[in-house]
Amino acid sequence: MKLWKAWVIATKDFSIFRNKKRVLYTLIILPLLFSIGLPLIITNYANPTAKIIIIASTAISLLDFYSFFYIILAFILPITLASYSIISEKIEHSLEPLLATPTTDGEILLGKSIASFLPSVAMIYIGSIIFMVLSDAVTYNKIGYLFFPNWTMAIILLLVVPFTSILSVELNVIISSRVSDVRTAGQLGTLLIIPFIGVYALLEANIASLNIINLFVILTILFIADAFLFYISKAVFSRDEILTKWR
Repeated sequence: MKLWKAWVIATKDFSIFRNKKRVLYTLIILPLLFSIGLPLIITNYANPTAKIIIIASTAISLLDFYSFFYIILAFILPITLASYSIISEKIEHSLEPLLATPTTDGEILLGKSIASFLPSVAMIYIGSIIFMVLSDAVTYNKIGYLFFPNWTMAIILLLVVPFTSILSVELNVIISSRVSDVRTAGQLGTLLIIPFIGVYALLEANIASLNIINLFVILTILFIADAFLFYISKAVFSRDEILTKWR
């Protein structure tokens, strides 16, 4: 496998994304809404005129809950990108000429995975910086120290977010091999976010906590799922399948 060939395919998809307003809106606006909106919620609670005044421990719990949203974002953002990267080429019949070039299935799949992975993770990192700065500004007087950066957020951003994004890309490769509509692929991909919503519900109900041990449990599950889906997505993304069944 030659990485430069995969990168050429990825850069081609980057140029496609720039011309898709829906992709840009999802990629840019959604992380900004989370990153600015969540600290604003804490600001509202911390306001002396609010009906509910948060205490330091509540503020810390909220910051932990909100940190988990970046794991959810890591699953959501690649959905749209992966759908457009693969299905748009199915619709426009531009995959067939690509398959005629001296590239392997693995190089094509890697290139399209990079195209979905890098912009998503980059925007999550940018959004998380905004979130951490604003959250520290809002909660410093309440808890007496800068809550971010911390080890929990470091593990989320450096480990859990990339593995979650890879999971999302692999799932959407599989979904895109069975449907021929971007909207349908996006809807099916969004349904698969339910387990992440379930984990968030456990956190908010104080049934589980977002500590380092639990994060590594999540990371282990993601690693196993990524390894399993890698073989499935590679088997699905084959020349014969594309030319005979991707219609």
